[in-house]
Amino acid sequence: MTDAHRDAAVAQVRSAVGAAKGPVVETFFDEATFTATHLVHDPATGRAAIVDSVLDFDAAAGRTATRSADAVAERIERAGLSVEWLLETHAHADHLSAAPHLQARLGGRLAIGRSIVTVQETFGRIYNLGSEFARDGSQFDMLFDDGSAFALGDIPAIALHVPGHTPADMAYVIGDAVFTGDTIFMPDYGTARADFPGGDAARLYRSIRRLLSLPGETRLFLCHDYKAPGRDHYAWETTVAAERAGNIHVHDGIAEAAFVAMRTARDATLSMPKLILPSIQVNIRGGHLPPPEDDGHRYLKLPLDRL
Repeated sequence: MTDAHRDAAVAQVRSAVGAAKGPVVETFFDEATFTATHLVHDPATGRAAIVDSVLDFDAAAGRTATRSADAVAERIERAGLSVEWLLETHAHADHLSAAPHLQARLGGRLAIGRSIVTVQETFGRIYNLGSEFARDGSQFDMLFDDGSAFALGDIPAIALHVPGHTPADMAYVIGDAVFTGDTIFMPDYGTARADFPGGDAARLYRSIRRLLSLPGETRLFLCHDYKAPGRDHYAWETTVAAERAGNIHVHDGIAEAAFVAMRTARDATLSMPKLILPSIQVNIRGGHLPPPEDDGHRYLKLPLDRL
C-alpha cells in the first residue's frame, strides 16, 4: 500500500473514531504470560469479538489446558453475547492462541493480517515444516489488508497494518477503541521489542506514530503489561493523549533515529520469550496444534541454534 493509501486509511479511522460510539470492553488478564485478552461487544446488538485469546500451556509438562479461554467463554454465554470475530493481532511469541477452541465452542470468524503469510514463510523454514504446512494464510477465515473495513454489530471497525514488532502486526479500531497488539505498552513501560525475525524498529516507530495520530481521547487497549518499576498493579488501558504526553520511549518530541537507537540497544539485552518456540509454531497455524503423528500424539518442534 502506498503512503497516500495509508494516509487515506488513517483519515478514515480518524473520522470513524470521532463519530463512533464506544464498544463495551472487558479484559481477562493471564498473569502467567502477562497477556490481556479483550472481550469487546456492541451493547445494542450483543455482537462480540475476542481479541488475542490464551491457551494455557505448561511447557515443563508439555500439557495444554483451556481454563483461561473457558473463563472468557463462560462470560460470553452468561451475558448472552454472540461471537462475530476472533481477532489475532499477530502470531504471538509469548503465548499459544486458544482461538480454535473458542471458535468450536462459540462460533465466529478467525481473522489476522494478510502479512501473516510472510511470518508463515519465515518460520516454516525455521521449523523445517514440510509441504503439508500451507503458507497462504488459509488457516484463518479472514486476512485483513491495511484499511480493511468490517463491523462489530452496528459499530464500524477498521484493521490497520502496524508492522515493526513483527511484519504482520495489526491494530483493530472498533468504534472509539483501538486494540494495539504488541506495538505499544503503558506509558510508564514503553514499547514492544523489534528484534524478532522480520522485526524493524524504524517501522515500529512509524506504526506507533500512526496510531498516535488518532484523536487524543481514543481508548487504547494493550495486549501485555509487565508492571513498570514502581507500579504495583497490572494495567492495559490508556489513551492516545496519555501515550503522546508520557510514553517513556515514544512520547511527542522523540525522533525516529533516537527511538531506533534506544530500541536496538535495549533489544540486544533481552532474552528470548520463554514460550517463543512452542508458541509461534502453533500460532502460525491459527492456534491449531500440529497434526497427530502416526502414534496418534501431537509433537512440538524445538529448532536448535536458529534464533
